[in-house]
Amino acid sequence: MSESLDRSVKLNVLKEPVLRRLCDAPSRTLLRLLGERGCTSGHLHDYLQTVGNDEALRCIRQPGLQVLIQPQSASVPRGSTLHLSCYAVSKTPGIQYQWFKSKEELANSCSPDLVLSRVRVQDSGFYICRANCGETVEFSQWAQVDVLDAGTTPGLNSSMEGRLKVLIQPQPRQLMAGDTLQLECGAAGRPIPRYQWHRNGAPLPGASKRKLLISNATLDHHGRYRCEISSNGERRWTNELNFKVVSLLDLTESEMRNAVDEFLLLLHKGVYGLLYYAGHGYENYGNSFMVPVDAPSPYRSANCLCVQSILQLMQEKQTGLNVFLLDMCRKRNIHDDSTPNIMLKVTANIVFGYATCQDAEAFEISSSGFTNGVFVKFLKKRLLDNEKITVVLDKVAEDMGQFDPTKGKQALEIRSSLSERRALTDPILPGNCVDVALAHNRQWAKAHELPESMCLDFDCGAQIKLGFAAEFSNVLVIYTHIVKKPPDMSFCQAHVTDFSQELDVDPKEMNRETPEETGIYLLSHSLPQHCLYTRISCLQKLKEELVFTVCLQGTFSALGDDPVHWTRSVDIGKPLIARLDLHHTMRRNSCLHTCLMPHSPSASPSPQPRPGAPNPTSAPLTTTTHHSNPGDPQPPALSLLPPLFQFPTWQIAGHRWRLAWIPFGDKHYSGGRRHAAASGRRR
Repeated sequence: MSESLDRSVKLNVLKEPVLRRLCDAPSRTLLRLLGERGCTSGHLHDYLQTVGNDEALRCIRQPGLQVLIQPQSASVPRGSTLHLSCYAVSKTPGIQYQWFKSKEELANSCSPDLVLSRVRVQDSGFYICRANCGETVEFSQWAQVDVLDAGTTPGLNSSMEGRLKVLIQPQPRQLMAGDTLQLECGAAGRPIPRYQWHRNGAPLPGASKRKLLISNATLDHHGRYRCEISSNGERRWTNELNFKVVSLLDLTESEMRNAVDEFLLLLHKGVYGLLYYAGHGYENYGNSFMVPVDAPSPYRSANCLCVQSILQLMQEKQTGLNVFLLDMCRKRNIHDDSTPNIMLKVTANIVFGYATCQDAEAFEISSSGFTNGVFVKFLKKRLLDNEKITVVLDKVAEDMGQFDPTKGKQALEIRSSLSERRALTDPILPGNCVDVALAHNRQWAKAHELPESMCLDFDCGAQIKLGFAAEFSNVLVIYTHIVKKPPDMSFCQAHVTDFSQELDVDPKEMNRETPEETGIYLLSHSLPQHCLYTRISCLQKLKEELVFTVCLQGTFSALGDDPVHWTRSVDIGKPLIARLDLHHTMRRNSCLHTCLMPHSPSASPSPQPRPGAPNPTSAPLTTTTHHSNPGDPQPPALSLLPPLFQFPTWQIAGHRWRLAWIPFGDKHYSGGRRHAAASGRRR
């Protein structure tokens, strides 16, 4: 049994993949029972040999050559770069590789990584890799590649890894009876996405391809068609909102004001602007204030951002729709008696959706490890509805009203001057300011460009893959993966270290084996597996290029398994929002000038609160997941971000160009308290 399992191995410690190959579920149960009674793999081998079950014997033999990393199917846009990887291990050195497309051998493709630059539609097909070591040959699994005729999108190649992005939207059709109805959609992602077409909200049987073809259409086929696209736990719908999203966590006052300036730069006539805020806040005299993480105690309007001030600046851009979704408390701040003098224009395009009523608190709930605000819990379910935005919010209010834990404690309030039927799902139409819109697209892309994935070669012969993903506009995920290691290396691991002290990096949450261990919940199902993950927050504080060290640690049997270390310095420039330099002092065109404030932010007096008066900093005024006592575990970010706000499809801007700015409040604030109420928590 030199090529089989160790005869002394007990059956109850066999790995699940071996058991799956060996037998079906009932038989696996039997094997576990035998293992619990002391049966070893040697006994199993002798028994299978006695009964002549050669197929089962082959399953438990350890192959001399084994493919560990399989190529993964992918859907990519035309003109992008395709990466497929295959990695095999053998007891003897000298593994050789050869890639094939169908039965055709690909020239100059003799490495574990297949890289096709500027792919064409005709590159679509099935790919497989052959690994051989001497006379032993193993083939990888087939990988399907679908190249979409959608052109390339700025920043897509570097950020698409594991992400699902809708690139081809079905277009409206007007047909005569008897014509052929043909609709097409397409999404980029890994693994290759699955499709399911729906008509008027109901799934169409058998309609599970990218292209929907209905011959001899009749009046019965009239309706609204959408396609549900899913891949690796992610789900997208065609004709989604297509907002350009700027999502930021944990900003100081100057960072918030500078971020508002950048937000305003992206607006022009006809644009739909949406601001969703989840964080610490209060309301005085009808004005809502967002509290930054560095606000003093007690704070006043001089230290906060007034939502109505931002609305005033948005009105100057002649936006087509202004939507404010405020997931925060609306309790009065007794330390702030100022009344900002904000003169708003009379426009019939303003909608406010408040998570709670005036002078009331907002709540959050926890379930299965995730924390979510009650408001956004129900908002996520309705935002894709093709209804007037006020109708959508009415339905959210009805849903919240049926939620027993917050009945009588929290109720959605809607304020609107909207006179036309305007929905977040309105189609993007071409306008007269295409050049301006293209410039705004480039500005948005500048702040959402990820570093390209890279492979690092070390002197010992090991190769490390370094990948990047964006969880928010100011949160970067770095993951490392061992692509190749020398045959004589018994152990190999790579980790990242030496980050700038400006960034929010907890050493205890770096280089973890699962994304969840580092607080990465939003991307946990879309990141590559078998990596070490690190989450880098507060990129807006980065003043120089992001430079860090990749450390490789390996052991060799010939050296007595003493660890040997190698290091490489990596410079990835300024990723994501760091390019905008939000850390600078407040700019002259800041939204600061729209508020009438009795004191400057740097000179606000801090009188002691009146005896018996609550301190607003310690009162339960924060929202959603990002408010906890100092030292509390960081809550998951997934609960804050509606699925449609996750880096949506790039669209050429026009009359209906839309942009959502999503600032999130503090996750730590001094002196905070957590109050329990029903099954939720006050904010």
